[in-house]
Formats: sequence, structure tokens, C-alpha cells
Amino acid sequence: MSEPKRIAVTGAAGQICYSMLFRIANGDIYGPNQPVSLQLLEITPALGLLEAVKMELDDCAFPLLHEVICTDDPKVALKDVDAALFVGAKPRGPGMERKDLISDNGKIFSALGQTLNEVGNPDCKVVVVGNPANTNAYILKANAPKMNPRNITALTRLDHNRAISQLAEKTDSRIGDIKKMVIWGNHSTTQVPDITWASVAGKSAPDLVDTAWAHDTFIPTVAKRGAAVIDARGSSSAASAANGVVDHMASWVQGTPDGDWVSMAVPSDGSYGIEEGLIYSFPVTCKNGDYTIISDLEVSDAIREKMLASQTELNEERETVKDLLS
Repeated sequence: MSEPKRIAVTGAAGQICYSMLFRIANGDIYGPNQPVSLQLLEITPALGLLEAVKMELDDCAFPLLHEVICTDDPKVALKDVDAALFVGAKPRGPGMERKDLISDNGKIFSALGQTLNEVGNPDCKVVVVGNPANTNAYILKANAPKMNPRNITALTRLDHNRAISQLAEKTDSRIGDIKKMVIWGNHSTTQVPDITWASVAGKSAPDLVDTAWAHDTFIPTVAKRGAAVIDARGSSSAASAANGVVDHMASWVQGTPDGDWVSMAVPSDGSYGIEEGLIYSFPVTCKNGDYTIISDLEVSDAIREKMLASQTELNEERETVKDLLS
């Protein structure tokens, strides 16, 4: 076997990570022949709980799990890692405005970006999960100039998976029958789930559903699914978010199937008129550990209007944290 891949995970004692770490240790990101080492970061008061998670990882006796490091020091957690999964973030509390959350978490990701810049592998693959994910990724990128900026991404795979599930249910189809779903924009309620190019068992998805459902039901259902989960279970998505992170990284590392793509929030290259550098969700294909934005799709006026609204929200969020952008 090859040398272990080193994976940093922040907020590692939280609910998302409790659903995610065991899958990583089982080889679900890098495959069945690649050992991994986990470098787990938590705040000091949660280190006892993190040690309990390590005990369970040990007790699973994963053949691919080479080492587990538990720490409250970001320099230890982020040192020389091949991948960094930034899950930990301050949750939105009662009476808290979105701009307050952006400001508070922005400070966290500014510091983490500086640390990653200091001790990290410049080609480290980064996915930001903690909300607001796109803007936190933008802050991290701005504070880590030594890192490959292409490799600073945010999670919209959860939204992508939610969209596939909704379309499969609507068309009474299997999940595996759905191809070429798209999530445009921000991981927020302004995101734009888009079935324009999707297929269901080889048939055009727009031909199988009415336009009113696609625009008036499908888009808001996917965009507001996180809030619906909170209403139903009293806390935010955990297992499905963890699954989205694993899917995001596995596609990036192992590649996407021929004839399909996935959604990733990545630095814009200017495609579709989206401002270059913004962390924005696009359809991408992945191969050899890299991704390529699908840049030649014909977007309808209705979808483009929503895409630009999501860009506007990202610009407003950026303005809120401008003092954190080095």
C-alpha cells in the first residue's frame, strides 16, 4: 500500500463528523487501497468527546486507518495534509442575523486560512462545509495565498443530492437513473437547482415534469430543504451533510462517471458571466484529481436571473467581511 493520505477535519466531535469519519476511515473518499491518517481538530472543551470518537474509530479496526491525531491546535491538525474538511463553524442562534453569523464565522475562517497557509500542503484539497460555506471558503482562500486557489471549494453536493432525490420521487424513478443535475450559485436559499439538462433513465427530465413544478415547487423545495430538516428533527442536517462531503471529495479524487457531472462550489473562472474568483456552484466533471467547469450550457433567461441573484447575495456577503480579506 502507498503512504497514508493525511486528512484534516475541523469540528471533528460534532454530529456531521460523527456520521462522516467512519466512512473516511473505511476508504470511501480515496478508495479501498489507500491508507488514511486523520488529523482531527476541536475546541478545547470538546477534546474529551473527540477522544471518545477516536476510541470508536480504534474499535472499528479499519484496515485503512493508519493514525488518528486529536488536537485543539490548528497548526497540528492542518500540517502537511492532503485534504482539509472544514466542518466546524458557529451555528446560527436565536435572534442572530445572517450578517452576524457571517461576521463571527468569517473570523474563524480567516484564522484557519492563515494557519493553512503557514503549515499546509499548497496542493491540499479543501472543502468548506461550515456556513455560510461559499463565503467562508472565499475568506479562507483570501487568507491562504500560498495555497492553490482552485483547490478551495465549498459544499453544494448536499443540495445536488437533494435535487436528485426530489426529481426521482417526482418521476417515480430510481436515484441511479438521474444524470446531469445542476446546482448554481450559493449554498443558501438563493441557490438555483436546475433540471434543464437532467435525464431520467435516458429521457429528458423537462419532458417528464411540467414547467410550473420545476420552477415553483422543485427549486424552493431543494433550496429550503435544510430548514425543513431543522423543523422536523430540531437540529440541522448531519448524516446527509456528511454524505455530501464524502461524495464531494470522492468525485474530486476518484473522478466522475462518463456522461455525468456533479455540482461543486469552486472559484469562478468567469463562466456564465459570474464574477471571477467568487466561490460559486457550477456543474463540473472530475478526472485525475482535478475538476473542469462545464462552461458551454445554454441557460434560460429565467434561470440566469436567479443565478445573478445568487451572485448578488455572495457579493453582499463579501462586503460584510471585507475587513477579513487580506
